[in-house]
Amino acid sequence: MKTGGTNALEKLLRPLRPNLTAELARALVNLWADPETQSRYDEVAEKRTEGALAPTELEELEAIVRANTLLGLFQAEAHSVLAH
Repeated sequence: MKTGGTNALEKLLRPLRPNLTAELARALVNLWADPETQSRYDEVAEKRTEGALAPTELEELEAIVRANTLLGLFQAEAHSVLAH
């Protein structure tokens, strides 16, 4: 289920689609977190599950989740461009 914030973000990003070249779309589709960032995300996500997350770590986790959400929206558009 999409949140209102996600829907609003999709609407804001939609005008960028005509400028999304196939080359850029392929780059976005292949973009993943580097091993260090993924490891840190796994660490703070586990600490949150355990209830042992410090306030600064919660901020860090939320920032990673926001970045991942934005990347996911870009990647969805990229997949759509490549499909056509």
